[in-house]
Amino acid sequence: MLKKFIDRESGRIEERTVMNAITIDCVVFGFDKGILEVLLVQHAEGIRKGEWGLPGGWIKESESIDEAARRLLADITGLDNIYLEQLKAFGEPDRFPLGRVITIGYYALIKREDYDVKAGFTASDAQWYKIADVPQLIYDHNKILDTSLARLRRRVRQAPVGFNLLPEKFTLFELMQLYEEILGMEMDKSNFRRKILRMGLLKPLDEKQVKVSHRAAQLYEFDPKIYEQLTEKGFNFEF
Repeated sequence: MLKKFIDRESGRIEERTVMNAITIDCVVFGFDKGILEVLLVQHAEGIRKGEWGLPGGWIKESESIDEAARRLLADITGLDNIYLEQLKAFGEPDRFPLGRVITIGYYALIKREDYDVKAGFTASDAQWYKIADVPQLIYDHNKILDTSLARLRRRVRQAPVGFNLLPEKFTLFELMQLYEEILGMEMDKSNFRRKILRMGLLKPLDEKQVKVSHRAAQLYEFDPKIYEQLTEKGFNFEF
């Protein structure tokens, strides 16, 4: 798109090409049966019809980029009222084959049990993929996913954002599995238990697991007040 600018040195009016093509792409993480997964959509139209990528799309002129990210997720996958955080902009000149397009990356964390994900709008299908099983995605979406996973790994050491992936009631073992999946490392069970309980973030419930083949474990929920405090001031949760 050509626009006119005044050159500061000469004072002359010049025409320059400026960017007006900006999109949103979202990495949506979920946690199910001890496995960290990402939500992918199959494109129903356009030059990448039938191929898999991250949910996203164009920004309307009348909305902010945060509003666009939430609208697109709701339109494409049915997801609404979720934890969403801006990642960064991705703007390599050749990332989109039909012209210059910059995308703003976001990542979201959801409780799988709270949502029935379904394809809509420009997507013909929506599926959860284990991180290790993610196929080759369109454009630079694999790079966006890798960047998002690296950000999530840093964030869970600094704030209790991982609780956005857990059901309302959970066991310490499920919580440890979540951290192991995100960080890609095995943890010592007793050491993890001692550190997480010392933080005062968890509230033990007068309940245990039901319908399990092994010994039923204690259930916990997180304390929202402590969660807010730790999210604001941060912490260093090293294992």
